[in-house]
Formats: sequence, C-alpha cells, structure tokens
Amino acid sequence: MNFEKENSSFRDPSGFLFWRENILYRMISHSYSKHYDFFINSGLYNQLVKKQFIISHDEVDNFGFEKCFKVIKPQKIPFISYPYEWAFSQFKDAALLTLQIQKIALEYGMTLKDCSAYNVQFFNGKPIFIDTLSFEIYNQGELWIGYKQFCQHFLAPLALMSYSDVRLNQLLRVYIDGIPLDMASRLLPRKTYFKLSLFLHLHMHSKSQKHFENKGEIKQIKNKKISLTSFKGLIDNLEVGVKKLRWKSGGTEWANYYNDDSYSKLAFEDKKNLVSSFLCICKPKVVWDLGSNDGYFSRVAKKQSEFVLSFDVDHSCVENNYLKIKDKKEINILPLFLDLTNPSSGIGWAHNERMSLIKRGPADVILALALIHHLSISNNVPFFMIAEFFSNLCSNLIIEFVFKSDKKVQKLLSSRNDIFVDYTEEKFEKEFGKLFIIDIKEKIKDSKRSLYLMRKKEIFNG
Repeated sequence: MNFEKENSSFRDPSGFLFWRENILYRMISHSYSKHYDFFINSGLYNQLVKKQFIISHDEVDNFGFEKCFKVIKPQKIPFISYPYEWAFSQFKDAALLTLQIQKIALEYGMTLKDCSAYNVQFFNGKPIFIDTLSFEIYNQGELWIGYKQFCQHFLAPLALMSYSDVRLNQLLRVYIDGIPLDMASRLLPRKTYFKLSLFLHLHMHSKSQKHFENKGEIKQIKNKKISLTSFKGLIDNLEVGVKKLRWKSGGTEWANYYNDDSYSKLAFEDKKNLVSSFLCICKPKVVWDLGSNDGYFSRVAKKQSEFVLSFDVDHSCVENNYLKIKDKKEINILPLFLDLTNPSSGIGWAHNERMSLIKRGPADVILALALIHHLSISNNVPFFMIAEFFSNLCSNLIIEFVFKSDKKVQKLLSSRNDIFVDYTEEKFEKEFGKLFIIDIKEKIKDSKRSLYLMRKKEIFNG
C-alpha cells in the first residue's frame, strides 16, 4: 500500500497519522484498542463531537495494515497552526478547551494522557481538539498524567504573555515540548507568587520537579494516589487561574493603521473595489492576507473565497482580529502571528515535526497590501527576494506598490539615509516580472500607490 506517514505523529505509540491519495487517516494500534472502544462506547466521543470540542471521524477500511486495530478518517482542518502563531486570546481559549475536555472526560470515566497545545487547532472561529488517541480509561486514585504538560504548554506561556511580555510565546519555537517551568518561574515577576494558581502550578511545581529529580523519589510520586474529588479540584483551580489571566492589546501604530490618514476616503474605497474585482477574476478557494492588520481586507477576501488566513506581525492586530471573529461569530477566517522576515520554519525532529510556512501552502491568492515598503525599506529585503518568496507561497498575487513620495514611506525614511536607489516602480515590475505575469495594474485613486494582479509563471524544466 502506498502511504506517507505524517511527520508530527511519530511520538505516539497508540497509532500514527498517514496520507493516502492526499487524504489524511489515522492508524490505531491494538495497544490502544481498549481505550478507543471505551472512548466510543461510553458516549464521550459523541458528547465531545456534539459540543464541537473535538473533530469527528469515520471508521474506514484498514488498507491491509499489519497489527492494526482500526483506521479512521478525521474531519479535515483547513490549516494547521502552531501555538507560537496564536494571539493571547487564542492561546487562552485553547487552554480552557483542554480543561473543559478533561472535566467532561472524567464524567465518562476517562482522562487526557496528552495535553499538548499542538492537539488544538482553530476551526470555524473556535478552538477544537484534534487528537483522538489522547484519551485513556481513568483508574481511581491515579495522578493526572497530562498535568505537567498542560502547565508547560499552556499555563507557562499564558502567564509569561500576561505578566511579562506577550512576545514570549515565541519561546515555544525553541522549546517544542513546552516552556520549562523553572525558566517560566524565573522570568515571571515577583507579584505572581501572590497569585494562587501561578504559585501552585508554576512556582511550586517547578521547585517540586527539582526536589524530586532523584529516581527513587520520582517512583514514589508515581505511586501516590489522588482522589477523584481532588482531581476535579485541580482542574477547577487551573481553570480559574487561566480565566484570570489577561492581556490588553495596546493601541499600536499598526492596530490603528486604518484609523489614521493613510488613505483618503476615495482612495480607500477604490482600493477595496480593486481588491474585490481582482479576487473575482482569480476565484480563489484559499487566500493568505500577509500584513492583514485588523483583517479588513481579509473580510473582503472572505466574501469571495472559502478560507482566509489573516497574518500580521503585530500582536495587538492579531488579538483584535480574533476578538472580532469571536464577537461576530465569523467562520472561515483565521488570524495568526507571522513575522515575514523570520517566518515559521520547520522545527522539531529532523526539522519536520512542525511544518514551515511554505510547506503549509501554497495559497491560491496572496494579498500583499501596504507591505512591500516595509519589507524593502524597513528590512532591506531586495525586490527579487520578495518576489521569489511570494512565488513559493501562491499561484496569484495581489500586491500594492507604495511610491517613495507616499507619506508612509517618507516616515520610514525620516530617521535614516535614503540609500534605496532601487526602490522604484520600474525595478519592482522588472524583478517581479521574472517570476510573475503582470495581468492588471491600476493606480489607486487619490493616492501615491498602485495595485497589481499578478499570476505566477509556469516554469518548465528541460
């Protein structure tokens, strides 16, 4: 049988994900059969699906796998995102979902053995659990096996984002198995010692880890028992602690971008109409909006596509975008954090456990609006490198060129010498024209900007 294993699932002895004819399946081994049958027959699976807390699946033919108990076909998620790409409120909602699932699982006689943040994705504007094999039958008195992982994957990064710096969720790009608790404890301010949940589950948890490093003492911990009432109390305490964590997005320059005088009313309306007409020509299924700000043009794109990824480098923009999605119950749009000068790379074992941004593409259309001058002038990236990168991400490109005389570019140049002799419309068209066909070019009315619709050239070898 021809199949390809999914690189992210090699750690789980209970089974693995695999691709066959571009469809994702999960093989379940016999070692997990008792837990899987209990998960299904107890009613827990149906309850979680009903609440839209977990992806649904269908049982299918086992394709001739040896030592295979079952093969299931999970519900499709349009885009796999990672915790270091989430806004604060996305992270918080993912943590609360995990705790809610653990509470419900206990009611059905099961527990979560795996509380990795990577088991949560965002689907139709909400977090959803994707790991069917994370549930085990609960044995009376046993400790919560997922406790340490929950603290490292959820509580530690959320506390650091809330009390220290929202950008510290980027530590998860280095610590793929969660932020070490001793590190989190040292980075958190002293006032967090007076927050009961953080004191218990981060600071004291970290100290107890060090104290019981001796193997004999670790064995004693494993043999300890905890009542069901205490288990539920632990989950309740974590839930209260997570709910109390706050991060208020500031009024950054980019969060207020469309509220300043970047565009006249006529220019903004013309730009919106041009973007809409270009999208109509492309008829995309998937759009990536790079530098989406508050997601205004992501929502323009959503009207003419099936799914939109709304990327921005400003945490406040991503946060506000997500809160707007929650408030309006929007679906098929996903805001994520992305620094285009250092995009998410392949990390983990052999650089393949978590996919790079490019591997999760391509998109049918990329929107690159009011972006080129930031990449070229603020970050000194030549046009040909930007064109090459975009050509790896999309089939069609809607890109805005901002002239040097535009006040936003002048602001970028106000604190530095203008060494950007190649920042011209002619050079821009020449370099992008090597990889893209320029189908349409339109001057945005009442502005010093132009909008282009480009189509990636087909490159044939031989």
